[in-house]
Amino acid sequence: MARVYPLEKCRNIGIIAHIDAGKTTVSERVLFYTGISHKIGEVHEGAAIMDWMDQERERGITITSAATTCFWTPVEKDYPEQEAPKHEYKINIIDTPGHIDFTAEVQRSLRVLDGAVVVFDGVAGVEAQSETVWRQADKFKVPRICFINKLDRMGASFEKSFQSILDRLTPNAVALQIPIGLEAGFEGIINLITMKAVKSSGEHGEKVSVEDIPENLKASAAEWREKLLDKVAGEDPKLTEKFLSGQEITPEEIRTVLRDCVINYKLVPVLCGSALKNKGVQGMLDAVVQYLPCPLDLPAITGKNPKTGEPMERHPDDNEPFAGLAFKIATDPFVGNLTYFRVYSGRVVAGSTILNSTTGDKIRIGRIVRMHANHREEVEEVLAGDLAAAIGFKDVSTGHTICDIENPVILEEITFPEPVISIRIEPKTKADQEKLGLALKKLAEEDPTFRIKTDEETGDTVISGMGELHLEVLVERMRREFNVEANIGRPQVAYKETITAEAEAEGKYIRQSGGRGQYGHVCIRVEPQERGKGYAFSDEIKGGVIPKEFISPSEKGIKEAMERGVIAGYPMIDMKVTLYDGSFHEVDSSEAAFKIAGSMALQEGARRAKPILLEPIMKLEVTIPADYFGDVIGDLNSKRGRISETADRLNMKVIDAEVPLAEMFGYATSLRSLTQGRGSFTMEFNSYQKVPENIVQTIVEGRK
Repeated sequence: MARVYPLEKCRNIGIIAHIDAGKTTVSERVLFYTGISHKIGEVHEGAAIMDWMDQERERGITITSAATTCFWTPVEKDYPEQEAPKHEYKINIIDTPGHIDFTAEVQRSLRVLDGAVVVFDGVAGVEAQSETVWRQADKFKVPRICFINKLDRMGASFEKSFQSILDRLTPNAVALQIPIGLEAGFEGIINLITMKAVKSSGEHGEKVSVEDIPENLKASAAEWREKLLDKVAGEDPKLTEKFLSGQEITPEEIRTVLRDCVINYKLVPVLCGSALKNKGVQGMLDAVVQYLPCPLDLPAITGKNPKTGEPMERHPDDNEPFAGLAFKIATDPFVGNLTYFRVYSGRVVAGSTILNSTTGDKIRIGRIVRMHANHREEVEEVLAGDLAAAIGFKDVSTGHTICDIENPVILEEITFPEPVISIRIEPKTKADQEKLGLALKKLAEEDPTFRIKTDEETGDTVISGMGELHLEVLVERMRREFNVEANIGRPQVAYKETITAEAEAEGKYIRQSGGRGQYGHVCIRVEPQERGKGYAFSDEIKGGVIPKEFISPSEKGIKEAMERGVIAGYPMIDMKVTLYDGSFHEVDSSEAAFKIAGSMALQEGARRAKPILLEPIMKLEVTIPADYFGDVIGDLNSKRGRISETADRLNMKVIDAEVPLAEMFGYATSLRSLTQGRGSFTMEFNSYQKVPENIVQTIVEGRK
């Protein structure tokens, strides 16, 4: 199949933001202006195309990321003596959730995208979760542009929002546009590159007109343009020379340097508008194709050879061997499992056989579809740089590499945060019992931050996730999609244990009961690792004191013992274990004996290494009317909260705090009663920290 759109005309972008900044409204306008939809779906009316799940429409929030493909020709580009081409660029878009409970959706989307549009509320500016998604984009080195939305709202301020980006996210933000008017008087934008006013008219703002800048805004626009030129010219010696000598810099020169700066994370363009009022979205789309990278602009994806472990590269080229990454699994009621994947190199054809290099299994690709929210368009082939979904893949999980059988490669997997909250769940009837297991398995395949385990002592099923809303949504999905009715227990905190000192321990498992006995003997050293570093294992066995085949079972026993902890039975984290000595018996040693010995050694070592209990600490942002400030601060202090910052936002007070999750259950209700229903808050996981001594005993007793 010949390529319709050359790679330099393709963009893979995500729309990311704090909850309620207007991401989905922006996505709906994009679909309308690019001709994909012929009617604008509004989030507040429950009719948004990209929010296709029933729960998304009812709650007015995005829960699952939705993908679509659209096509665009820049509005402000001058096409000499000819009509603008019908579609010049192809854009694959993923609309992601803003609520931090669904952080996995953002994480996996950013892993496979080449660029992002970060949307901000023009009243609130940078909010708590804006910082989180920004950090995630930094982690995956995703070039981005900013769109300050909702400038038609009461209290909107472009300058304050722009300043909050400079102060809280990056000093490299540069304004490419400023608004004409604000709040009810918001009329359009001024393009600081072309120094023209851009206004939208027509029922849905589909007609874009370019005019001269209004007289009263010329001085302000000149001032902002000077700042723009200062930043852009500073990144290019030729432009610096022109700027300092007072020569005119052309729009094309600015765009060329700016594009290079965006791709190399040196500058972040800031645009503005109001998606709800149909203003500024076309300019944002222009910026997407002008400044965000195509697959060719970014470094080749790196991986390793599954057999030798040697580093390998795959380039965005249709003629290279096929390599792709599965980044999302979804259950479709009509076609079964859908596996979303990004093609990094080569091409893949429906009906061909490929390799899951993560598991070593061969897979036959039945059907390939291009997704438009929850609608599917069947395609025969997908090429390098594309996003698509395959129907009917078996045993492919999020983060698995799929590739050409003859040229295997394993790409870097996606890492996800650990769950922080658990609840017990039990089926209401015998019929529900059989369906519950299947429903939980399907949901766990879709969502890597959703975990299921059985409590060994009680036999109860325990499900864990990123927050109360996360688990609430999953339980509701079980009821609606899988017809499973279940009883839910009270939420429980996912505590962890760790060690604070170095210690050595010996594990000896020797059993003799007539005939062949059991003999396993290991000596280990345990050391603490810095918070967030995770678990590491190394062996310093010399001279074969323990044969190689017994090292892996020893580690298995160590890992199993870490799951049980030593204080209150919670999993242990952030520690390094070194196997440095031991012994074996020619006849009696076995894998099982060394596994038990490893487990005994870890339990003993952890007890000697001054173990402590850790609890999840949440980052909290509370927005309240100023009248209730004292009451809310007092309440947070009583919950062991630490206030990090307070700020004024219009006539509201914003409190940033860190509070233990254990104290936050039911906070929505208590905040409502404290503020007569006028307060709101957002909360996200921040870190694990030591539980105060006076509370440890209560937790330990609660586990008995």
